[in-house]
Amino acid sequence: MKRKKNIWEGLIIGIFIFLVIVPILTILVWVGTERWAWPSLIPQEISMRAVNGILRNRQQLVRLCMSSLFISASVAFLSVVIGTMTARALECYDFFGKRLFSFMSMLPFLVPGTVFAMGVQITFIKCGLSGTVQGVIIVHLICSLPYAVTLMQDGTRAIGVKLEEQARVLGAGALQAFFKVTLPNLFPVMLSAFSMAFVVSFSQYFLTLMIGGGNVKTFAIVMVPYLGSGERNFASIYSVIFLVIMLLVFGILEWIVGRFTKAQEVEYY
Repeated sequence: MKRKKNIWEGLIIGIFIFLVIVPILTILVWVGTERWAWPSLIPQEISMRAVNGILRNRQQLVRLCMSSLFISASVAFLSVVIGTMTARALECYDFFGKRLFSFMSMLPFLVPGTVFAMGVQITFIKCGLSGTVQGVIIVHLICSLPYAVTLMQDGTRAIGVKLEEQARVLGAGALQAFFKVTLPNLFPVMLSAFSMAFVVSFSQYFLTLMIGGGNVKTFAIVMVPYLGSGERNFASIYSVIFLVIMLLVFGILEWIVGRFTKAQEVEYY
């Protein structure tokens, strides 16, 4: 019975890996492909036109990377800060309208993206935020916050307030108890919320286009039009760079979590 279960688990994992690896390999092949028409199983024309084009505009690519990383990192940081405060308010305190406030924090999940984009664009034009980096950061933040709040609520609920209360009993102040006791326990969850908010922001196209008005360039803004125009080789190379950036970000966050966990274990023992 156990052997049969292991076989099924291995089969499911194999199918999952196949479904993930094959699209990535296809993208890598398209980087150096000029023509690959159905029903041919191999590319019919090889060309490094897309790679050469990217290399010729490498300064623009670097600026694009810096812009996208700055916007997404800012959104992720603000999402973690606001999400942490919101989660603590919802989990640690009782106040009038608590359930309504909790429901309101999830509204970006419920409102259709197109409806939200049209409404927020009109508002941002009136506020002078349309076509600005600040406007793009704010609109990305609105979409990222529900993820951060949900993750931070789960983490705050799991940790509870007893350790912080014990620190207060032993003489620590409110801020000292939070930064010395609660924050280290919440840190891994905060990094998870940071990574989720980063992904949501880095992948945004429609809202960035609507609010940025073409003035704010991000990876998604440059990459998606290539898909629509049939320039699959350019779209593929931008997709590969996109994937590499995301893997590097996740790798750095994973490294930080590992170092933090080891430091906590050393301090504990």
